[in-house]
Amino acid sequence: MARLDIIIAPDSRLKKKCEPIEKVDAHLVKFIDDMLQTMYSAPGVGLSAPQVGVHKRIIVVDPARGDKKPQPYKLINPEIVWASKTEIMQEEGCLSLPSFYENVLRPDSVKVRYIDVDNNTCELAADGPLSVMIQHEIDHLDGLLFVDHVTKLKRNMILRKLKKIKKQKVIGSV
Repeated sequence: MARLDIIIAPDSRLKKKCEPIEKVDAHLVKFIDDMLQTMYSAPGVGLSAPQVGVHKRIIVVDPARGDKKPQPYKLINPEIVWASKTEIMQEEGCLSLPSFYENVLRPDSVKVRYIDVDNNTCELAADGPLSVMIQHEIDHLDGLLFVDHVTKLKRNMILRKLKKIKKQKVIGSV
């Protein structure tokens, strides 16, 4: 497995809408495993393909934290088919916006249809933190960042700081 470079915002590649996967093959499964390794070593709880420069509809998430056994989810072409009216406010961060966190309001529960690594169409009902992780990563597939859900003032402040840091070359691709 290989560790992939994570794109840091602001970067136009993070704002592109991703294309669906036609068929899962061995090359794609390896790429998804590389995404998981990258996510775990970052460390993070979710990662989308556009964050590593691939504009395909793939996300990985793992709600297990600390010393809990890993519970990785590998979702190809994920699509939210239902979302609860009940919402949850939760602090979110992002591997593409390192060291920045903001509260985001999202549906508390979702049902997601996706393709698994064996080319099977599946559905997953998720609530609480797992629901938030999935929604956050699906946003990436549509060119959205969690800061697109906060006030324009906060978003601009965070992106300006990241741009300044990138110019100073303190951070770059992780």
